[in-house]
Amino acid sequence: MPPPGDWRIWLLLAGRGFGKTRTGAELTGAKVKTGAARRIALVGPTAADVRNVMVEGESGLLAAAGPAQRPRWEPSKGRLTWPNGAVATTYSADQPERLRGPQHDFAWCDELAAWRYPAAWDMLMFGLRLGQDPRVVVTTTPKPIKLIRELLAAPDVAVTRGTTYDNRANLAPAFLRQIIRRYEGTRLGRQELEAEILDDVPGALWTRERIEHARVGHDARPELARIVVAIDPAATSGEEADETGLVVAGSDYAGHGWVLADLSGRYAPPEWARRAIAAYRDWRADRIVAEVNNGGDMVAATLRMIDPEAPFSAVRASRGKSARAEPVAALYEQGRIHHVGAFSQLEDQMCAFTSDFDRARAGYSPDRVDALVWALSALLVAPMANQGLFDFYCGPAGGGEARQ
Repeated sequence: MPPPGDWRIWLLLAGRGFGKTRTGAELTGAKVKTGAARRIALVGPTAADVRNVMVEGESGLLAAAGPAQRPRWEPSKGRLTWPNGAVATTYSADQPERLRGPQHDFAWCDELAAWRYPAAWDMLMFGLRLGQDPRVVVTTTPKPIKLIRELLAAPDVAVTRGTTYDNRANLAPAFLRQIIRRYEGTRLGRQELEAEILDDVPGALWTRERIEHARVGHDARPELARIVVAIDPAATSGEEADETGLVVAGSDYAGHGWVLADLSGRYAPPEWARRAIAAYRDWRADRIVAEVNNGGDMVAATLRMIDPEAPFSAVRASRGKSARAEPVAALYEQGRIHHVGAFSQLEDQMCAFTSDFDRARAGYSPDRVDALVWALSALLVAPMANQGLFDFYCGPAGGGEARQ
């Protein structure tokens, strides 16, 4: 239930499975029913998130509405229209400029902590000026980003907190057993299940303040001299497997690095290869770089199946993760690396990565960080002795000639 009082923003910080989406959908429907919301903004991290979770999801607006109050959904227009004439428009936080101009009297923002461009929030608030009492509900898993901290400190923000365990009665027992076994007691579990806002880890190679200081908007990127797509492939696939790190980065003519995209996820080999080749083409990259310690020739062969002509460098790690990461962390300290937008999961891993990182204690493998390190090392760090950098020139006939 929404809190009492004269708040403008209701910030619902809760763990996975708490019921955040259902809450946002129910409150939006209630506001429409009473006439308090006539022009509504629905904003999520991406257009797919808004459609699949906020509108069409099992706890979304269509599912939560009764037959008499169910809105008409027009996917091609990104618009819902209720029987009483209220209209909701969907927006992606990846496109903040779309929020420049439209006016609203109510907004539902989902997973704010995962928005790539915080400017989307600013554009939304500038347009929240219709009616007598415009309000916003924010439903998100908490992360210690600047925007969340600012909202927690604002006087017109009401805060509600909750954990995954609060909704135990309505969650599948198998789901609870799985996540408790894998994440309970870990730092990631404290964030994702117990909804804690975690500060930087003492001794971490990166801090959020440093990353935030060097962050830029999507329109501030200069002309780049080189762009690479870096892959840290998982040794296995499936729900229990590690992620495959997949990061796009570039360097400019002044010797600065620019992190452009984090496309990491749990993929089978053909899928990460397709995504890597797509990123290579979309970003017009110069090269694909991939670690081959676990995959060996399989990595090159998998990429070659998708695009035999894509230039590919195989890197073989001969030193530990922290030793490889330290030169890249030094570049951040020098102010030479910039994130174009926000990459919440990548940045979470960065700010939890220490020189004595323990995978078992953390509950995950830092594959996103590994891919980031390979990308920026290829662009800006001089090759280290025995690092094992190979270029593969893969022709249509296969085979692949390697040169160290």
